[in-house]
Amino acid sequence: MKFSFHTGSAVSLSALGVAFSAGLPAYAQELEAADDSVRIEETIIVTSTALAAEAQARASATPGGTDVITHEEYADRFLVSLRDTLAFSPGVYTQPRYGQEVRISIRGSGISRGFHMRGLTLLQDGAPINLADDNGDFQELEPIFFDHLEVYRGANALRFGSGTLGGAVNGVTPTGDTAEGIYVRGDVGSFETYRGLISGGMSNGKWDAWGAVSADTSGGDRDHTARDSVRFHGNAGYDVTDNITTRFYASANDINQELPGALNLATVLSNPKQGNFAGDQARDINSIRVQNQTRIDFDNSNLAVGIWLNEKSLYHPIFQVIDYESLDQGIWARYEWEKGPFAFTLGAEGRQGETDAKRYVNIGGERGALTFEADQEAWTANVYGEGRYSVADQLTLIAGVIASQGEREQTVTFPAAAFGTADFEEISPKFGALYEVSPDVQLYANYSRSAEFPGFSEVAQVASFVPVDAQTAWTAEIGTRGAAGMASWDVSLYSADIEGEMLQFTVGPDIPATTFNADKTRHQGLEAGLSLELSDLFTLRQVYQYSDFAFRGDAQYGDNTLPVIPEHVYRAELKFETDRFSVAPNLEWLPEGPYADYNNTTQTDGYALLGVTASLKATNKIDFFLDARNLAGEKAAGDVGAVITATPTSVIYYPVERRAVFGGIRARF
Repeated sequence: MKFSFHTGSAVSLSALGVAFSAGLPAYAQELEAADDSVRIEETIIVTSTALAAEAQARASATPGGTDVITHEEYADRFLVSLRDTLAFSPGVYTQPRYGQEVRISIRGSGISRGFHMRGLTLLQDGAPINLADDNGDFQELEPIFFDHLEVYRGANALRFGSGTLGGAVNGVTPTGDTAEGIYVRGDVGSFETYRGLISGGMSNGKWDAWGAVSADTSGGDRDHTARDSVRFHGNAGYDVTDNITTRFYASANDINQELPGALNLATVLSNPKQGNFAGDQARDINSIRVQNQTRIDFDNSNLAVGIWLNEKSLYHPIFQVIDYESLDQGIWARYEWEKGPFAFTLGAEGRQGETDAKRYVNIGGERGALTFEADQEAWTANVYGEGRYSVADQLTLIAGVIASQGEREQTVTFPAAAFGTADFEEISPKFGALYEVSPDVQLYANYSRSAEFPGFSEVAQVASFVPVDAQTAWTAEIGTRGAAGMASWDVSLYSADIEGEMLQFTVGPDIPATTFNADKTRHQGLEAGLSLELSDLFTLRQVYQYSDFAFRGDAQYGDNTLPVIPEHVYRAELKFETDRFSVAPNLEWLPEGPYADYNNTTQTDGYALLGVTASLKATNKIDFFLDARNLAGEKAAGDVGAVITATPTSVIYYPVERRAVFGGIRARF
């Protein structure tokens, strides 16, 4: 039972179009011969029911907020970023800023980070995307590749070795066993946007293989937001024996994104297409990642071990040209045992990374004079364990702990020799209970500690280290998930008392951000999802997020509300679906926007965005889809960059996505 409330290049794209053109006449004849009264059972969308079901079983055994999102739940959307996959995951705040840049936060993680990502562990097939200092670029996760995504909020992400406030998001790709054959997809839409995908899987006895290539190009919905990317991901598995399996993974990303910059509020509301991009700002990422996972099954247990390597280049002209070359590597292991009413998990994960960090004067997006050069090295390691005891058929008690250690070391060679180092150690326990009211309804509660170490963006803000401490929190959570009649739901209430929350605000043109540890803050809220099968044809799915994030008796800010995250966010989709056709109007509604500053002098207005998705199954091999966004042409500030005191003239606002229409075709052979 699923407890979730969800039930390139121009050359590449041209080649894809030729393939479609060649195949359409034969399929047109098949369409004429098809009997509309017969339901098409073969899915065109690449999603493995078995893989997702296993993930859902693990999530349902967790006494806290979790979610599993299958590819079919977002396949009718134009997949720009993680926003398009996680929009209906309860408690996940994803706000587009421009292009593929999105602010992603769970329970206020990285609440005021205006660049990259912090406070979440992002993984692909179980291997971290985060660098060794825990910062990361979520653009490296290509949502069009995934079979499904696993979301574990807060301390519920212990099974991934994550001890952060926000938790973990793991994107799982198909295998040759779960996605045999060829799958192709082509998208086209507003702002000269084109995208293509081709993937293939094969299986032969003891081995299988799967791989995919995607390419996209777009002019963007604002001036100076053009982007293009080419991405690859593949894996190959081999059954060494009946009890031992191993799988190798490889990924490559070539991502180029122009940055349009922020605007003042008046410009956002009058001319959101305008850019503010002095210095030809951009973020270009090239990365190669390889990993291996091996699993050994025993009678009542299993052992999984993995190793990974990630080489990455970041060329990032902003106020300066940031030019970083990094090499990260890691290893992890997890042992799971279960017998009778007892079960436990024991795991460890370690990451080490080296970065050649250079910064230059920005001359029209090109390197000018060198202003900074350093060697940065980071280590982060976690050891964790969790025990489970079924007191009765309906009640399970859980206790766990994660011990974390980290080190950040920087050797500056220019403009003057300097050395900085910082060490961190934290132990975070977790206690929980899971009660099954019935086979389809669960109640849960947990109380846990989390700890987040600062990365180089926090401790190495200028040339020397600054004293930024680890951010820690105690979080209490209660909730329920289940299904009854036409309804299925997932609802969590949480309250996190945070010590030393890492907050950022802009202080000068040469320093994009500075970080300080707040004294005491509190993040509390509601994460709710509800799906209603109104009839055989209509399904209504909804998510609502309430966020009450504030200082607690701060010497400077008192009990002010923290900026960036709005108090209320509501999304809904009403889907009409037959055997061959579906249409789903959708709504995103913010009654009011967030505060833009720590002094709470300026708050943006709310907004409502209307959209619609649709799909048509032409044959059992081909279907078409449509994704229309912001149909009413709403103009509003969607995201803000937090400052101490803001005004409407502050250049810190990012407009919501403009009206756009995308469509495409997908086929399986």
